[in-house]
Amino acid sequence: MITPQLIEPRTIAVIGASQDVTKPGGKVLHNILAGSFGGRVVGVNPKVSSVQGVECVPDVKDLPQVDLAILAIPARFCPPTIEVLVKEKGTKGIIVFSAGFSEMGAEGKALEKQMADLANEAGATLIGPNCIGVMTPYHQSVFTTPVPVLTHKGCDFISGSGATAVFIMESALSKGLSFSSVYSVGNAAQTGVEDVLEHLDVTFDPAMSSHTLLLYIESISKPARFLKHARSLVQKGCRIAAIKSGTSSDGGRAAASHTGAMLNSNVAVDALFRKAGVVRCYSREELATVGAVLQHPVLTGKNMAVITHAGGPAVMLTDALSNGGMSVPPIPEDKTRTLLSELFDGSSVANPIDILATGTAEQLSKVIDTCEKDLDMIDGMVVIFGSPGLFDVSDAYDVIREQQKKCKKPIYAVLPSVINAKAGMESFIAQGGILFEEEVALAQAICKVYQTPEPAAIEEMALPQAAEIRNLINGKSGMLGTADMLRLLDLTGITRPQERLVTTESDALEAAKSIGYPIAMKVVGLAHKSDAGGVILNVQTDAAVQESFAQLMRIPGAEGVQVSQMESGVEVLIGVKKEGEFGHLITCGLGGIFVEVMKDIQCTLAPLSREEALKMIHSLKSYPIIRGIRGKQGINDEVIVDTLCKVSGLLAAAPEIEEMDINPLMGRGDRLSAVDVVIRLSDEQK
Repeated sequence: MITPQLIEPRTIAVIGASQDVTKPGGKVLHNILAGSFGGRVVGVNPKVSSVQGVECVPDVKDLPQVDLAILAIPARFCPPTIEVLVKEKGTKGIIVFSAGFSEMGAEGKALEKQMADLANEAGATLIGPNCIGVMTPYHQSVFTTPVPVLTHKGCDFISGSGATAVFIMESALSKGLSFSSVYSVGNAAQTGVEDVLEHLDVTFDPAMSSHTLLLYIESISKPARFLKHARSLVQKGCRIAAIKSGTSSDGGRAAASHTGAMLNSNVAVDALFRKAGVVRCYSREELATVGAVLQHPVLTGKNMAVITHAGGPAVMLTDALSNGGMSVPPIPEDKTRTLLSELFDGSSVANPIDILATGTAEQLSKVIDTCEKDLDMIDGMVVIFGSPGLFDVSDAYDVIREQQKKCKKPIYAVLPSVINAKAGMESFIAQGGILFEEEVALAQAICKVYQTPEPAAIEEMALPQAAEIRNLINGKSGMLGTADMLRLLDLTGITRPQERLVTTESDALEAAKSIGYPIAMKVVGLAHKSDAGGVILNVQTDAAVQESFAQLMRIPGAEGVQVSQMESGVEVLIGVKKEGEFGHLITCGLGGIFVEVMKDIQCTLAPLSREEALKMIHSLKSYPIIRGIRGKQGINDEVIVDTLCKVSGLLAAAPEIEEMDINPLMGRGDRLSAVDVVIRLSDEQK
């Protein structure tokens, strides 16, 4: 919960106020006084009665009623100070700069909990500890610089790291990116990224709220909450870009299934962001660049015009756009004949549109007008304009800025002359412009933003046999037995071949005759059957059954043999892994023994909608194989979608499932049959 007093306080107290602006208690006081805050400021310092012209009291008990308190004092003094503030001074907003809490061990963690408990009991918002503070349009309570002018048209920014927040702001401001608010949550003892996200969602005003949100996240402790509010904001028209640091693939080392070995927390973050419609970034510079792209009008198509007076950058930009999935289409001659006559000899209007190094601001304006008004096939423009140092290009920069204000199509400005045209670039930013210094970084950001999907629909499929599924797994844990796994497939409604579990040679022969040759024979009791030589296909005679049975039963760990109807067709995989608080990851891809080599999978978080399932299938590199190539019958999309949704329904009925591998599913046309399955339940089940 974010209280109004944190956002728009009437009184601010700085506990640990200092005259020395190189100390947090001095710098924050300086920033508050130099900023937009119009209320009363009081300091707490036992040694002086005035700091930086502000009244000081010797003890927190001597303060008047305070809306927002900022603590820049040693960690051990913070809990008793907060107790006085919330119980005696009516304080509902608290920012703790101090370090020395959970990052220092158990004792510091206990102090952190004390502060959070006090804030929770009082209905107050606690930001920090170990943070740089908060900036809103009403106050700038941070002990760092830069302190930008905050505007409702800027972007909101939430960071789990104070220093990283500063570095990202510096990069963003150098591009002309503006800010509406900045929240540094630090250790997030009470208030984390998800809490601020919720606040921005529930208070979103289409007319006044920022439509761009940047996130630097070190921990997602409540993924479901993150998904709910990020998805809601995107659906309201806000665009979000985020870095999630601290992910690795180590979690797959002890997995029991092919799916488990390929999925980890990094994959889970990808799936979460994709489901929410969040653009994922991997570096500070990329986040700032993507944020700058997001503050342009929405790009409605992938056809770009490249407008330049320098050939090299235009070629590199065109390559990067094309390689990233965008298009720089040739422009029909009949559309540009008049334009070409108004440019210098040697200019090109084929796209890239090159007006040569001698091109003028007036010619640049005519090119942009043509792209905006006459070229319906063009969805956006990138203008590259620098200076060779021979003449001033400020008039060209003025043209770009004026055209950006008028045009409905987005115009991205690459202004690479950081020395020769420094003054012009500064003027461009002062006019409210956003610029990019490097064309390839811009192209990559445009591609990433354009290709980030809209938030996925949230649909839960209720299986008609959910109660029977509950009864089947009740009291069980760990790896399910083969009979139980097959029964779960049946209750889920997933097709599987005729098969029987046998433990004697005579039963194997009887099963083979009942099912009909040819058959497949698989060892029972092992998770990775193929790795142990535990799968024998196309068994066609009684003698082969006897030989295969003996061979399989000699495998260490064999508990029996599964005699199955032979299936044929394209092999696909559907798998599941539970990834902590993220919940279940569902994946699909080309199946069989090469799944871990090819790693051609698509992944999403449960629950899974039919639309999301279809997108997963179509996004596979191997989709042409699954669909059918060179005269071979493939699998119809809908039968895979249906099976994926049934798996999603199974997870709703049986959340205890930790891992599941249905690999392979053999299919052709409207038939998709589960040939093998591995299911592991949580070890905590009783």
